[in-house]
Parts: sequence; structure tokens; C-alpha cells
Amino acid sequence: MLIVALVLAVIGLAALVTAVVTSNELIAWVCIAASVIGVVLLIVDALRERNRTDEDAPPPQQADDEIVEDYPDEPEDDVEAETTAAPTETVDSDAAEVAEEDSNPR
Repeated sequence: MLIVALVLAVIGLAALVTAVVTSNELIAWVCIAASVIGVVLLIVDALRERNRTDEDAPPPQQADDEIVEDYPDEPEDDVEAETTAAPTETVDSDAAEVAEEDSNPR
């Protein structure tokens, strides 16, 4: 439907230019008709799209008094235990190897 509205917009623009150049009243009415039909098609398409997204949306929750947390807070003891028990790694590298890898062979 959007393609039809786009084609009508192109026809309306061409009719407008032709009507201005030739001073033809009939072509001016064709321009107006194409524009009105295109706008009506765009409105119909927008309403259909809005109804389609409203039907796909989940229904709102009924419980207003109850607050549900998606991600409850973790106890602080567990958080501290995770941070202190995190593994640490050391990387041993030879400075000569690093210098050879970084040198530009050009």
C-alpha cells in the first residue's frame, strides 16, 4: 500500500508541474485527486499498522498492589565472596620477544 501511495505522489507531482506549465485545469484536478487518494492510503496503512501492533502486545498485568522485581538484589555476602574469589592470572613475557613482535618489518 505504501508503494501505491508513493506512485500516486509521483503522479501528483508530475500532474502539478504539467498543470502549472500548461495552465490546464483538468490536469490540476488530477493532481489534487492523486494527492487526496495517496493521503487516504497512508492514513489507512498507519491505522492498520497501529491495530496490528496493539493486537500483538501482551495484555497489561492486573495486579496493581503487587510489585514484582525481575532482578532481586543479591545478598551483600555473596557479592563480596564473588569479588574476592575471582581468579587472577599473571602473564610472563620476555621483553626481547615483545620488542621483536612490535618492530615494523618495512
